[in-house]
Amino acid sequence: MRWLTLPLTLLALAGCQREEQRDVAKISGRMFVFNYRVAVATYLVTLQAQVPIEEGSVIEAEFENPRGGEALTVSERLFPKNSKIVLQSPPVECVRQDRPYKVTMRLRAPDGHVMQTLETKVTSDADQSLLPAKPLVVGPLYTPNPEVFRSDGTTDMKPVQNCPVP
Repeated sequence: MRWLTLPLTLLALAGCQREEQRDVAKISGRMFVFNYRVAVATYLVTLQAQVPIEEGSVIEAEFENPRGGEALTVSERLFPKNSKIVLQSPPVECVRQDRPYKVTMRLRAPDGHVMQTLETKVTSDADQSLLPAKPLVVGPLYTPNPEVFRSDGTTDMKPVQNCPVP
């Protein structure tokens, strides 16, 4: 009977162990991108896949709106061959220097269930008031924007207006 006790004990202990939850992806970078030429600011978040991604998987992201109001959302299809996931928000306005903004991402399997939820905060080292409200150039030839560089020699470089006060 003793020879049966050890195998049964090992079997019972194996049944009590949990399968380790593995992360599907981890955050590898996050920042605000200010494109001065076209007067646009966006969030940019990169993730590195930790396990192979199934065909048909998607990532959904909610970016805190610096102007206030509803979060800005994007949904991107994921491809198994890409180990790097890049998420860019729609254009944002009123980004404040040194203020953290929340980003929530959900990785969904092809059947729709959430495989992983990631949350992070993105903080800018520059204030968006440095960025003009209007693009500096227009068209494919980088023609100076006549709304910024007026024919009378004046320029309109003022930033986005009516941002909420922190």
